Amino acid sequence: MILKGRFTPRRKALLVLVLLALAWLGWGWYSGVAITHGVEKEQMDWDGDGQVSREELFQAFYAVKVKDIEEGNRQCRSFVWRSSGEEFRRDCKTVFKKEPEAK
Repeated sequence: MILKGRFTPRRKALLVLVLLALAWLGWGWYSGVAITHGVEKEQMDWDGDGQVSREELFQAFYAVKVKDIEEGNRQCRSFVWRSSGEEFRRDCKTVFKKEPEAK
């Protein structure tokens, strides 16, 4: 009697696809691509024309890197092209932290 493996070719292909997607997500998180750092669609207007095109959306998956910087009360998010390392936008906000109450 010949026993078949548990995985059919279709299941093997699905497993490979899932493993590739997980590997890409791990690489994306490690390298800091924009889509893995919680950048919303409205923030993906890389050329500043007021519209988020399909190309700009795809660039968030591979071409744009995000660096979060905190300087005292100021929190900044820097957007950088991965290929050249050139910063093209920086969004900053001031956050006032509630100081602990003295007893």
